[in-house]
Amino acid sequence: MIIVNLDVMMARRKMSLNELSERVGITVANLSILKTGKAKAVRFSTLDTICRVLDCAPGDILEYRPDDE
Repeated sequence: MIIVNLDVMMARRKMSLNELSERVGITVANLSILKTGKAKAVRFSTLDTICRVLDCAPGDILEYRPDDE
C-alpha cells in the first residue's frame, strides 16, 4: 500500500493547499485528490515539481507499507 504524506510535508513547510496549488500549477481539487491518497497515479513531472516547491525528496511524500501491517 502506498501512503501519501503530502499533508505532513505541507505542514512542515507551513504551506497551505492553495499556496502549493499556485506554486506547482495544479488545481486545488487535483492536489486534494493526491493528498487524500485517492489518486490512481501521479506523473513524475508533477512529483518533481512538488518536491522542488516543498524542498523534499519523493520518499518524504510517498511511503510504502506492506498490506499485512
